[in-house]
Amino acid sequence: MSQTHFRTCNLCEAMCGLAIEHDGKEVISIKGDVDDEFSQGHICPKALALKDIYEDPNRLKKPVKKTADGWVEISWKEAIEEVAQALANTRKQHGADAVGVYSGNPNVHNSGAILSAPEFIKELRTKNRFSATSVDQLPHQYMAYLMYGHQLQIPIPDIDRTDFLVILGANPIISNGSLLSAPNIKKRLKNIQDRGGKIVNIDPRFTETSAKSDQHLFIRPGSDVFMLLSMLHILIEENLVNLARFENHLNGYEDLHQLVKDYSPENTAEITGIESDVLTDLTRQFANTAKAVLYGRMGVCTQEFGGMCMWLVNVLNILTGHFDEPGGYMFTSPAIDLKPQISKGHIGKWKSRVRGLPEVGGELPSSVMAEEILTPGKGQIKAMIISSGNPVLSTPNGAQLEKAFESLDFMVSIDIYINETSKLADIILPTATGLETDLYDIIFHTLAVRNTSKYSTALFDKAEGAKYDWEVFRALKMTYLKSMNKMSLSKRLKIGIAHLFSPEKMLNILLRRGPYDLSIKKLKQQPHGIDLGALKSQMPDSLYHKDKKINLLPNEVKEDLKRVKQKLDTFKPDDFLLIGRRQLRTCNSWLHNSQRLLKNNSCQLFLHPKDAEKLGLQEKNSIMVSSRVGQVVVPFETTEEIMQGVVSLPHGWGHKGKIKLDVASTSPGTNINELTDENFVDLLTGNAAVNGVAVKLEAHKN
Repeated sequence: MSQTHFRTCNLCEAMCGLAIEHDGKEVISIKGDVDDEFSQGHICPKALALKDIYEDPNRLKKPVKKTADGWVEISWKEAIEEVAQALANTRKQHGADAVGVYSGNPNVHNSGAILSAPEFIKELRTKNRFSATSVDQLPHQYMAYLMYGHQLQIPIPDIDRTDFLVILGANPIISNGSLLSAPNIKKRLKNIQDRGGKIVNIDPRFTETSAKSDQHLFIRPGSDVFMLLSMLHILIEENLVNLARFENHLNGYEDLHQLVKDYSPENTAEITGIESDVLTDLTRQFANTAKAVLYGRMGVCTQEFGGMCMWLVNVLNILTGHFDEPGGYMFTSPAIDLKPQISKGHIGKWKSRVRGLPEVGGELPSSVMAEEILTPGKGQIKAMIISSGNPVLSTPNGAQLEKAFESLDFMVSIDIYINETSKLADIILPTATGLETDLYDIIFHTLAVRNTSKYSTALFDKAEGAKYDWEVFRALKMTYLKSMNKMSLSKRLKIGIAHLFSPEKMLNILLRRGPYDLSIKKLKQQPHGIDLGALKSQMPDSLYHKDKKINLLPNEVKEDLKRVKQKLDTFKPDDFLLIGRRQLRTCNSWLHNSQRLLKNNSCQLFLHPKDAEKLGLQEKNSIMVSSRVGQVVVPFETTEEIMQGVVSLPHGWGHKGKIKLDVASTSPGTNINELTDENFVDLLTGNAAVNGVAVKLEAHKN
């Protein structure tokens, strides 16, 4: 007899509610939960992959060890002890920094990992910590810390109440929202227009979101900072600034006038590709609309001025009276607020050994990972822990990183697949996943367009002998401390007490500390979730700066403006600039082993027909694309939906080598990160600049 299980999809940030029909052993169907308080029945095609992942014959369920004869299964006891001993030996011989850690995106979609991994990583005492953050949203966190006093105090656009939405460097109809949890965002955007509002999309490509917008503007990749500075120039010159109730809660406003004097829209039009009168009109509309918001995301974060762009996005929303107001740039009030539980953040307490890039919030930029492994000397990384990540496909210069991982003394991957990264490990520790785990989206409830709360119980029991991620991290922590002879009586008692608290019990404590009188018991009684209301104004009380003022012009920004000015003064257009592209049926390098999702995906380079004509390209040709770090040959498609001088390649592809992904291997595609440059970063934040990479093109006959 079939039953229905309700849960949240954990494959992207939208948190769509699912109604899963099953017979207790197998999934029969997956549909949208029409009664879900947040998503109201909407799902995207990715949700069906939960069944595929659960049933995937390639999915690992027991630890495996690499031997001369290939991968062999080993017991959990042997695997945990061998990993812990290898890490302890590395630390004893070479020091704590000889162990490196990389955490991938799936950890953020997993409440068990969020609550357990940090305690294990803390015991390693290493400064060589990396994550997907620095190939993604680091500029958001960097500016949240500098401007508002906490790295997680990140404002989001209140799109459900805005009347004028400017989308810069984002394609939410495909991403389903990013740092903007908004299920059925297509409908939410349509609602803006239905109430008489307007959507403007600014992107080097005419995207799926552009097609649903009222206006689209092409912009040269990497030039967003100049457009934003020109918007600030216009606001000040035309007296369009509206400080509203923040007039007495800003530090640094008076200095902005002098800093933007050189950035008139006439002075930046050549570098951005946006005509001065068009930008002036846009700025006036934005400033003069009561409920308006500017939203900047991946395209503005992952470029050489990512930090400056996010500073300006915040400043423009603040100075137009659209900050902390309904329909503008607002903060959430989540049922579980991690901000009081974790560090506010810090910048530059230490720097990377080779290039000297600063840590941010305790992590070094992922772009320095390979050089920290390959460069001899004190502090050289000798062993790596990769937690639910595939950085060979997802970080710059993947080919170099692959060589670096191959050179390690020891590497362990916590992963359910043998993929392009985990294939390089000595041991792989697979955890129960997806439908086998409970879920509370701690992070994404904090970034949602409405305040909601929902707890999903596991649909299926984990396989016999399998372990949850939190069980793995706890076992590694205890065994590692024993190997290091760090298990004093007090430490043993402390760990023993901590181990009494499952993630569910920890979540229950956090819920009870929150403002809504919630508990796990109450959430279990509401399987469709609980709506806690629209976003609310909360400034300046929720500022983390002691003076309760917004740091509108941080010293770090003042210094980096010199780099921006130098770029403007010395600008020379490159032949071609490469940008990434996200696809609806995948998440980064996830999901290509699902046949139903792979069949409608392809890996082709987009370029403008006039560029193809200049290069003498024929439809049956492929293109050789080269950058400083490598070259690839890829099929292409001409389209007028991309700016001339710009080419676009989707990310997450490049399946090759001794992987065990039977479906993905049938359509390997090309890894864009064989072209992205690990030396091309935003020098302010250290975030990878994977967009706006200079490349050369030439025809390649098949």
